[in-house]
Amino acid sequence: MKIGKATVPRTSICTSDEHTIVVRGHDLSKELIGKVSFIEHFFLLLMGRMPTPAQTAVLNATLVAIAEHGLVPSVQAARMTFAAAPDAMQGAVAAGILGCGSVVLGSSETAGRMYAEIDAQVQSGVALPAAALAVMQGWRAAGKAIPGYGHPLHKERDERVGALFDVAYQAGIDLRFIAIAEAAEALMPEVLKKDLRLNVSGAIPAVLLGAGFPVQALKGVPILARTAGLIAHMFEEISTPIGFALSYQATREMVYDGELPAGFGAHQ
Repeated sequence: MKIGKATVPRTSICTSDEHTIVVRGHDLSKELIGKVSFIEHFFLLLMGRMPTPAQTAVLNATLVAIAEHGLVPSVQAARMTFAAAPDAMQGAVAAGILGCGSVVLGSSETAGRMYAEIDAQVQSGVALPAAALAVMQGWRAAGKAIPGYGHPLHKERDERVGALFDVAYQAGIDLRFIAIAEAAEALMPEVLKKDLRLNVSGAIPAVLLGAGFPVQALKGVPILARTAGLIAHMFEEISTPIGFALSYQATREMVYDGELPAGFGAHQ
């Protein structure tokens, strides 16, 4: 990402005057509120145009698929933050979102970039299996992990993969990125010497890219989705607080293996 040279701040997303709020060229009150879904509005904000029915269906499905995944680290961080500062839900949600990185949630973007590299080779005339193998071996040679495959719990294909692919088939989007994802899956034993299967982080870019979603914005989808899940956890934390319980459990499980001063523990 480059530092811009603009001297005048410009945006084509929103403006307003005394009577009208304009969002991407639309009158917010007259054309959007009560007339479009939040999914459509998000797409409009991002892309500057309304989505097709197929794009709406696919984007909606991916947001549903990734909104909630239990007490993962980002959720625990958010709940413990909220327990310590219950007057600032926004801070707790932000704490959870800050945990959306290359391991949790961010791998969808990374997988999408790998698929885009494979697709570029295919568009230049390289057969899909050869293109997938070359890109994957290149990533491994560069010391990079192959994102979107394998799961600590779902040893077979993550069930969300099939559900998202079904939505894509029914919506009639471009399926070439699904073919790329499956070609990479088939090559896992050769590249990694492991039979790793697609997980939801590999399926999300496969369907979104096929629906025309930009690869540069892929990380935003799980961030937006997980925000909804985090708000639900904050609301539950109000009536069923477990933030301090999570902290206490970490303390109980902790094993100190550093040095101790002479006489430590003698008075216990």
